[in-house]
Parts: sequence; C-alpha cells; structure tokens
Amino acid sequence: MILFNAILVGVKEIWAHKARSLLTMLGIILGVTSLVGMAAIIKGMENGMKEAMIAMGGVDKVLIRDQAVPPWQDHLAEQAPGRTLVDVLALKSSAPLVRLVSPEMEVDDVTLTRGERRVNPSECVGVWPAVLEMNLHTLEHGRFFNDLDEELARPVVVIGTGIRDELFGKPSEVGHEIVPVGETIQINGQPFVIVGMFQEYVGEQEAKERALAQSVTTARNEAGGPKRQRGWGRRGGWAFWRKNHTVYMPLNTAWIRFRSAGRGDGIPDPRLSDIDIKVADFGRMEDAIQQARNVLFLTHQGIEDFTFETQENQIESINKQIRNARLSGGFIAGISLLVGGIGIMNIMLASINERVREIGICKAVGATGPNIFLQILIESAVLAVLGGLMGLVVSQLFVRLIIVLTPAQNTPVITPEAGLVAVAFSALVGVVAGILPAIKAARFSPIEALRYE
Repeated sequence: MILFNAILVGVKEIWAHKARSLLTMLGIILGVTSLVGMAAIIKGMENGMKEAMIAMGGVDKVLIRDQAVPPWQDHLAEQAPGRTLVDVLALKSSAPLVRLVSPEMEVDDVTLTRGERRVNPSECVGVWPAVLEMNLHTLEHGRFFNDLDEELARPVVVIGTGIRDELFGKPSEVGHEIVPVGETIQINGQPFVIVGMFQEYVGEQEAKERALAQSVTTARNEAGGPKRQRGWGRRGGWAFWRKNHTVYMPLNTAWIRFRSAGRGDGIPDPRLSDIDIKVADFGRMEDAIQQARNVLFLTHQGIEDFTFETQENQIESINKQIRNARLSGGFIAGISLLVGGIGIMNIMLASINERVREIGICKAVGATGPNIFLQILIESAVLAVLGGLMGLVVSQLFVRLIIVLTPAQNTPVITPEAGLVAVAFSALVGVVAGILPAIKAARFSPIEALRYE
C-alpha cells in the first residue's frame, strides 16, 4: 500500500510538470527505441541467415572444397588432381557413412537468351539427380534428367522461376503463370530445351505477406471490386534469389558442350567445381568426414588439396556475427539510456530544490529520512519506466518506418524479450539516477527545510 501511494505521488508529480517530465523522459524514450530497434534488425538478420542456410541444403550437408596443398607438400602442388568424378565414384562405393554424393560442374560466363531477352543465371551447372535432395529442390513442372539424358548428353535444362521471369515474363506482367516446359532457349548460343521448372522459393516472411495479399485480393474480388494480380513481384533473400535463378543440365552435357574443349587453351578440364555430400547419421558427422577424407587421400594419392566445410561451421560463424552485432548495438543503446539517466538525475535534483519546504513539512508530521529517500527513488523510477513504455510504442513506429523506407530482405522482428530487457534496463537507470537526489532529500533537516525560502 505504501509502495502504491509512493507510485501514485510520483505519477501526480510527473503530471503536474508534464512538459518538463516529457523532455526528461525523451532520453529514455530514444534509448529504448534504439535498443528495441537494434534488436529487431539483428533478429531479422539472424532469421534471414538461418533461413538461407536451410534453403541451401540444411545442416547435414558437407561441402568438399579445393585448397592449396600444405607447405610440406609444395613439391607435389603441380600433381594435385583437384576434384573429379573419380572422387565421386570412390565416395559412393567406399564411404558407407556418406548417404548422398552430388557432383557439380559449373559452366562459366553463361548468358541465357530467348529472342531479345537475356539473363545471367546465378549458376549454370551440370549435375546428377542427387542435387535435388542435396539442395532441397522441388520440381513443380515437367521432369528432371534421366539416365538417357545423361548418357547421350542431351541439351536439356531445368530452370528456376527467376529464369522463367526474365526470359518469358513475370506472371504479374502477363497476368497468368507461364510454364515454359518444352520451350527452347540459347545458352551461350547453343539451343537447349527446358524439360522442367522448380517451384518458386521465398522466405517465410514473404510467404506470409503473399498469403495476406492473396486473402485481401480474394475478399476484394468476392466483394465485386477491381481484379488485381498481386504477390509475384518481389523476390526473397539472397539464397532464394540464387535458387530461383539456377540452371541445371546433365553433368555429361556440361562436360561435352562446355568443358571438353578447354577454357581457351584447348586443354579439356575434367575437374568438378563442387562435390557435396550428406552424411547418413548427423550424430556421426566427424566419423563420416574422416571416412570421406580417407577415401579422397587414396584417390588423390596422398595429396591434401581438398578440405571439408560443414554447415555447422557456418552456423558458428553466424552466431559469432550475431553476438558481435548485439554487443555493439547494446553498447550504443546503453549510452543513449545513460544520457537519459543523467537527464532524470538532473531534473530530480531541480525538483528537490523546488520542494524543500514540502519535504520539511513531511518530516515535521512524522516522515522519516528513509521514507523521503524511498519516495524520491520511486518518483525517479516511475519517470524512467514511463519513458521506457513510451519508448516501446515509439520503437514500433520506428521499425515500421525502417520497413517502409528501406525494405530489406530480412524484415526486422520485434521480440517480447527485447521489450522486457529495454524496460527493465530503463527502470534500473531510473533507480540509479534517483539515488543521489534521494540521499540529498533524506538528509534535509526539517527545521532548516521549513525556513527555506
């Protein structure tokens, strides 16, 4: 009850000096806004990075990369074979802890054309069907390559919807979805037939926005309003853009049509650009990698010109970046709140100087020093908490403004945890800022306070 009365007195005091209190709380409001806004931006980045990692294959995917030979093998550098199909076949036959092996042969400097339209894909690679499961692709129209396509090196491709949009037109432009299966396009001047198209990949946030837009459109159509096509114009994050602009062809086709003639020097290049594997048991990831390493040591005759990169390593890197961003953002927001605390301390000291006689009267009728101390401390805390709550409201507007003015791939997300931490921290700042004025007020002598003019 005493605490409630103290809070009520604090609120009345703030209400009695509304303009001054609002200016005092401005520092806290800005501090909480910057803290919550920074946390929302970082959360959006975190969601985007993790979503992209899953879209690119999941945590059980391991990439086998080229690397320079170690110093003790410098004399063998010219004999390093690089990654070839020999490695792939050896892994498939001699590494039982590896469940899936997917080779890729990239075609460089690719331009796709159809009439006057042209586009540069994110990647144009020769692959085996294992790439579907490896990179979590879903075929929406047509088919994928079969053994005959691979054996005969047929000029067929499977494309993403981004390629379709660039060469055949976006659904939002033509008014209906185009399925280009059976159409012919040119890849660096060579004709290829499209035999399949993947589904369109979008992030979770964009999928929600599209569902909302679709429901609004449906409601408008049911109400007899004008018909509009919405929801196809915007693309998701980098990972989804990359998947939507992918072009796959049979591995043998990529080799015969683009690599067997060499890269300008007439020397055929049998090396693969990527070998990706998926382990049979995620709990035995290290054992599987060691088994694959042993196999590659045999096929590379002991030359260590390869390395393994796991998604787990990327997760650790992402977490480290997020921790650093949170630390930096929290430090900056903490400075803002500290400035707000100094403002509260200043205004509380001024308020006490104005209320000397009032404090003297309270002490004369029985209030003790601790009572006065607690009252001033609570007033300071109430001032800070109100500023913090107002900061939460402003931060909502601030984040919405960021989304409107600078639409990014990773939409900022305000979390309840960030709001609670911001308000709690602002309350702590208010308490600390009120200690000095409270001590000063508690030490007033009632006689001298009553004589104060």
